[in-house]
Amino acid sequence: MHLVTSAELRAALARVPSLPFAPQPSPIEPLPRLSAALGGGPRLLVKRDDAMPFAFGGNKVRKLALVAARAQADGADTLITAGAVQSNHARVTAAAAAKLGMRAVLVVNGRPLARPAANALLDSLLGAEVVCVPTREERAPKMREIAERARSAGRRPFEIPVGASTPLGALGFVNAVAELLDQIPAPDVIVHATSSGGTQAGLVAGCRLLGLSTRILGISADDEASLLQVQVQGIVGGIAELLDVDPGILARGTPIEIDDRFVGGGYGIETEASREAIALAARTDAIFLDPTYTGKAMAGLIAYVRQRRFTDGQTVLFWHTGGQVGLFA
Repeated sequence: MHLVTSAELRAALARVPSLPFAPQPSPIEPLPRLSAALGGGPRLLVKRDDAMPFAFGGNKVRKLALVAARAQADGADTLITAGAVQSNHARVTAAAAAKLGMRAVLVVNGRPLARPAANALLDSLLGAEVVCVPTREERAPKMREIAERARSAGRRPFEIPVGASTPLGALGFVNAVAELLDQIPAPDVIVHATSSGGTQAGLVAGCRLLGLSTRILGISADDEASLLQVQVQGIVGGIAELLDVDPGILARGTPIEIDDRFVGGGYGIETEASREAIALAARTDAIFLDPTYTGKAMAGLIAYVRQRRFTDGQTVLFWHTGGQVGLFA
């Protein structure tokens, strides 16, 4: 298979079962006041996946539309996944389960909250069962244990890895690249938060399939860049297999670029730069970011603009992956 057009890619993706959780393209808006506050330079845009209507939106909506469709096709009656106590992915998984009439079991690391707020409150409202484990390393074994018990009880569980960051889930962002090209010419740079790797894998794969030179810059929310690069590349390889395309196509093109200098003290821990980014985005262009993911990603974008690491006149698109519910945690 040679490089494809946007229409050909959309046609191929349309053959993959998907649920209508994101029926309309997420909007794209300019960020003129933020750009002015940073002294000009590149043209700044934002793609507002935070504005998706399903379950408070965010990048996980694109992934769950595909993964939950697979679960439904497999006859599942229970969705099991994992994340942090305030996981956006867990929230969207719980919402997908509620929408489909399924049971949701969320394995989260951390202590149970005496008074659930933000995503934890929404998980409760959606009727999800929340199982707490002390550390993130214990989540996967606990998921397997719960799935085995469910099967023994005659249920049909479907396990979803953290972030729905599988080749199937990442197809949501391959499709998002085609969606983007229906809205604007390909930007020079896309900046986004990266963690479990599925969003970046989909963006990279989409750009490589379409022969785009767009630079995909992931700002890590937690792990070291070297670890995330391996994870993203693995998902990209799985996308090639899933779409039955020449793996060579997805092995060349825009590199997997991850900057881990904005992680700070770790996952979910604010930094001075992320606090400034959250305040600046809100006060300039009324864009709400979260402390865990998008605040750090915007801190990265701001630093790159201030350090003149983007060229004047370039179009730099910030892909807002949602998570603003985290402001209320």
